[in-house]
Amino acid sequence: MLKLVRYGAWTLVLIVGFVSTSILMGWWMSDRPRTEQPVAIGGRFSLIDHTGKAVTDADFRGSPLAVFFGFTHCPEVCPTTLLRLGGLTRQLGTEAARLKILLITVDPERDTPAQLALYLQSFDPGVTGLTGSQAQVDAVLGTFKAYAKQVPVDGGYTMDHTANVYLMTGEGAFRTMIDYHEADSSALAKLRMLLR
Repeated sequence: MLKLVRYGAWTLVLIVGFVSTSILMGWWMSDRPRTEQPVAIGGRFSLIDHTGKAVTDADFRGSPLAVFFGFTHCPEVCPTTLLRLGGLTRQLGTEAARLKILLITVDPERDTPAQLALYLQSFDPGVTGLTGSQAQVDAVLGTFKAYAKQVPVDGGYTMDHTANVYLMTGEGAFRTMIDYHEADSSALAKLRMLLR
């Protein structure tokens, strides 16, 4: 009997010691200075807009941005996203005049400025299409930590790509993203927050 009491006491001491150590480690971890840098999203770029004009990120400074990576041969995600952004900007009313929407192609092989201009006629007139060389597009994808990959289909190809919309401040800083499956009410709240 005494042996059981002794084992129980030692078990209790170990449990109290473990819990105390865990609490102290938690406090230490939360109070220590952070040395990790947040992942930078966005940055400098040099592309060509859908009118054929060479542009850089500096041309959009001062305006909050909604940046979407897509392509004109996209069957569903891209047109759905662009139509949705147009609807959201209409709900914003006069606030939307400050917001610039950028469609950066992930398929520069097919998406020339002329092709982008033709495609964008079906969407909100405030959308700017951007293209460039494969190297230029790859560089922008890298700065935004976005993904794009050519996928063969039926003798041709399609593009698998990031479907989120990046929301950037007028100074070019990343604020947040609108997920493709996110509710419109949440997306609208994020856009309003961006425009404050």
